[in-house]
Amino acid sequence: MSKMKLQYLVGLSLLMMVCQSVWAQNPSNYYVEDPKTFVGGFVAGTNFSQVDGDSYRGYKKMGFNAGAILYAQLKPQLAASIEILYVQKGAISNGAQLSRGNITQINKQNISLNYAEIPIQINYFDQKKSHFGAGFSYAQLIGSREEINVSSSSIKYDPDKYPFKKMDINLVLTGQLHVYKGLFAGLRFQYSMISIRDNVDPLFGRSEQFNNVFALRLMYLFY
Repeated sequence: MSKMKLQYLVGLSLLMMVCQSVWAQNPSNYYVEDPKTFVGGFVAGTNFSQVDGDSYRGYKKMGFNAGAILYAQLKPQLAASIEILYVQKGAISNGAQLSRGNITQINKQNISLNYAEIPIQINYFDQKKSHFGAGFSYAQLIGSREEINVSSSSIKYDPDKYPFKKMDINLVLTGQLHVYKGLFAGLRFQYSMISIRDNVDPLFGRSEQFNNVFALRLMYLFY
């Protein structure tokens, strides 16, 4: 290789290095990856439930809330989300209570409801990825169990006469705090928009019952 060609190659290499250095020092030249249109992940947590319309108050019933979630970006700070969940709702006694009309004392009550649930929400994101969502959910009942013990031997309660409805439609409100990378901590509230059971036995306070649920969950998204 001639001396002139060697000098040319050295000069070209130095020029490329200088250009690369200038490019790297100018933030406006950085390549920024466009946000993904779809982002998915998993959620898992605990439901704290009560059934409005029974003889008890308080979110005493604990159950699973777990499944998968998918976000679809609509605008820079707005995204729709859909989830497929397995959730456990219901109610449990926290002491003896008088029944409706004081006809007897309810010593024990335990309502267990298992659902396959699909919540759909619109979510607003801040600059740190924390977000708030609101929407609705459809839940299909896949199993139920009810136990009630009363003081009066003359009063018999047969749960089979008062079945729960096969579907539960809920208003859903969710807050998600961005913790680290793809990890979020969330709080959710949801309430039945239609009754989960009608014409309930006179033992209870009113003729209709509704699911009333708070959930604490962790979510991980794969960005």
